[in-house]
Amino acid sequence: MVYWLDRYRITVHQLSTSDYCKPDMTQTIDTTLKEKINLETSQIAWSELQRFFAQGLAINVAPELDLVETAYQFSIDNKVLVAQWLASNQIGLVTDQQALAWLETEASVWAVVVKPWLLVQG
Repeated sequence: MVYWLDRYRITVHQLSTSDYCKPDMTQTIDTTLKEKINLETSQIAWSELQRFFAQGLAINVAPELDLVETAYQFSIDNKVLVAQWLASNQIGLVTDQQALAWLETEASVWAVVVKPWLLVQG
């Protein structure tokens, strides 16, 4: 049995053992999750995101990284890749200086929530 969770309901799917052996099933799930993340990604004024910053939950994503792919790696808990990005300063908590600069310039940023984190790219 597999539980699919979306914003409004949990759907239960009964899968046969042959379904687990399909080679493209993981690919389909990955694609569907990436599509969902892509649909939830949007441009928003930084001023609207202050509460995430105040709670220490705003993660800055470097421009060379794909925001959707980064969010996807967070969502599947890819600790190894996230640790590499942290070590190379490609991701990190939004700094006070960056938050202030975005606020003063009334900047819009690309953002997506991967609970509990808010990933932003400005």
